[in-house]
Amino acid sequence: MPDGTEKVTDQPGLQKLIESAHAIAIKVDGEFRDISSMDTLADASVIELVTAQSKEGKELYRHSTSHIMAHAVKELFPDAKFAIGPATDEGFYYDIERAEHFTPEDLDKIEKKMKDLIKQNKPFVRKEVSREEAIALFKEMGEPYKVELLEEIPAATVSIYEEGGFTDLCRGPHLYRTGRVKAFKLLSIAGAYWRGNEKNKMLQRIYGTAFETKEELKAYLDYLEEVKKRDHRKLGKELDLFSISDEIGPGLILWHPNGAIIRKTIEDFWRDEHLKADYKILFSPHIARLHLWQQSGHWDFYRENMYSPMEIEDIAYELKPMNCPFHIDIYKSQLRSYRNLPIRYAALGTVYRYERSGTLHGLMRVRGFTQDDAHIFCMEDQIEEEIVKILDFTLFILRTFGFDSYDIYLSTRPEKYVGAIENWERATTALKLALEKKELPYTVDPGEGVFYGPKIDIKIKDSLNRSWQCSTIQVDFNLPERFDTTYRGSDGKEHRPIMIHRALMGSLERFFGVLIEHHAGLFPLWLSPVQVSVLTIAERHDAYAGQVCDALRNAGVRNEVNSDNEKIGYKIREATMRKVPYLIIIGDKEIEEQKVTVRKRDGENIGPFTIDEFIGIILEQVKSKK
Repeated sequence: MPDGTEKVTDQPGLQKLIESAHAIAIKVDGEFRDISSMDTLADASVIELVTAQSKEGKELYRHSTSHIMAHAVKELFPDAKFAIGPATDEGFYYDIERAEHFTPEDLDKIEKKMKDLIKQNKPFVRKEVSREEAIALFKEMGEPYKVELLEEIPAATVSIYEEGGFTDLCRGPHLYRTGRVKAFKLLSIAGAYWRGNEKNKMLQRIYGTAFETKEELKAYLDYLEEVKKRDHRKLGKELDLFSISDEIGPGLILWHPNGAIIRKTIEDFWRDEHLKADYKILFSPHIARLHLWQQSGHWDFYRENMYSPMEIEDIAYELKPMNCPFHIDIYKSQLRSYRNLPIRYAALGTVYRYERSGTLHGLMRVRGFTQDDAHIFCMEDQIEEEIVKILDFTLFILRTFGFDSYDIYLSTRPEKYVGAIENWERATTALKLALEKKELPYTVDPGEGVFYGPKIDIKIKDSLNRSWQCSTIQVDFNLPERFDTTYRGSDGKEHRPIMIHRALMGSLERFFGVLIEHHAGLFPLWLSPVQVSVLTIAERHDAYAGQVCDALRNAGVRNEVNSDNEKIGYKIREATMRKVPYLIIIGDKEIEEQKVTVRKRDGENIGPFTIDEFIGIILEQVKSKK
């Protein structure tokens, strides 16, 4: 049942309404409260019922479950000390200090104890005490993290919750009783620095999730299994796409032949389409003098994500975190006229950013990556038209790779920014008008722009409906000013161009990781590293198989031959496991008829075809990006 708003003038009526709606909390005149607080309500209060299916209800439900988990941990492991245990979008976690490491077997014990506590159906009891009382209480309990949190709270009064003898610091609200939790599961254990600071103590984080019904929980656990199957790190190894080596360094990607040929295919498509769209392709170095990044503002605003400078002949150089200053320098290499604008530069530029080791994650979070970067230099009255073109171009690129669903955000001026507010307002308006002209729905994301300008972010949704940040469009009045970038206007005077930064795929590494998981490794034909595998039944078929492979290769079809002394069933299984789109089976009949029998990776047999007929089918699919 959705949340409802009702005016109630008598307590029995409210109680009946709560029971019929299966509410787990209430809002009183807009204030989120425990159901138990209804005893103190004024007759004229406006009551909103909060169910477990609402966003706030799910958070409350899961947060209450995290308290039950902490209670279970304390009973099983009395030496445990507790930090924070919030709800998340998909579950909950609790950060815990304990001398010994938790094990999967410990999670089973904790789950069993939680079920006992839920069965006891003890009430969550809210108490309000002075901050000093709470500090004294948690010091006596030996909970230093709670004490640290309390010492930073400015309020004179705080709330604590008790259930079944376990006490925790919390602002609430909570479920009325522990027995209200119907379905939960502890999922994993990870390390987490206290307050996310690597200088602090490493704690142990137990993740879990909770749902209103067992059916919902099962569906979520099935979803997690599908996520595991699609994990790009797992598939990257199985399909021999890429690796990360401790010898090379964390966060630095080694592209294997299979992954590299997919990357080449992506890059070739990207370059071809940019040339069609009147972009000029650029290349630039991987390092530059440090003063370039000081002039751009990156050194002041982005230093924590940059590496330490290196000395070359007593001059400080820096690994580039961005490509934009290089493109500006190319623009400034000659005089520009308003007749030349817009000028569109594009580059597949590798950049380097410092990411802490705890944040690195396969291809999704790395230290060296290649941006599909572009910068458009234009006049102010050209901004809207250029953004419209970029939006069209972005959606075309994303759809070609199979991404038809996305969310769009308009990110506005952050707290730390450079440039005049009126420029920010003009840039934000231009982005907004372009989105409205294309009739693209969007959400305003306040304060999430970059330091030099507002932006549009496009978050694609994969086949599991997960969102991934990829495409971005940013309007910049700042860098042209910092680098004294100009063009000669129709009036013969010097004017400042506007600079639009944009990336369609974002990072090639991250985009490739998303592609792997979106397609579960079953790449469409045009992207598959091996498009056709030619399998022989016996040694006498090898010569004809070689002719078939030569014909495929000469036509530009990526193929391989397996003439190993193995049974044909084994060869088919092996090629299918590697997710090759088409398998050609060569035997006596195929040689006699000078044709090929074709099997798709899903097991469907098609054909027979002459080799030219089959090549025509392949090339048509590749051309249509299927």
